[in-house]
Amino acid sequence: MTDPLAELLDERRIREVVLRYCRGVDRLDFDLVRSAYHPGGIDHHTGFDGTVDEYVEWVRPLLSGFTGTMHIVGNHLCELRGDQAVAETYGTAVHWGSPESDPRRNFISGFRYVDHMAERDGRWAIVERFAVREWTHSTVGAQLAPEGTGPRGSRDADDPYYVLARRIQER
Repeated sequence: MTDPLAELLDERRIREVVLRYCRGVDRLDFDLVRSAYHPGGIDHHTGFDGTVDEYVEWVRPLLSGFTGTMHIVGNHLCELRGDQAVAETYGTAVHWGSPESDPRRNFISGFRYVDHMAERDGRWAIVERFAVREWTHSTVGAQLAPEGTGPRGSRDADDPYYVLARRIQER
């Protein structure tokens, strides 16, 4: 008989793997991206198939070519099978960069992450990922300048998240 509370906790831990990956990509924190995979994990992206280490080296210069990205995840369905799981996560990825007239630097895409997850040594992580691109739309001419001063995200240790995390850690 399965323990519903244990299953709920496993599902939450699996969703956190997906969220950690998204934060890593958006903040250019490639150690965080790598932590979402088990060693030797496999990734299948548009234009790429290989190990997590190869993926990080492939995606690093691509992401650095954007001013920013934002991955927003929605529907998440996880089918647990003991210490293995299949997780499907729907999302939208926003990309922006220069020149603003370049549709390859300014677009939104709809995707699904279809992940084989496994728990090893008490840690859930990706064994194999299929990053399925469902659609892409150009946002050329659609981006507006900020409406005023205020906090802005950055793709380094000065991002508000990392600043707060350090502050709390120092207490």
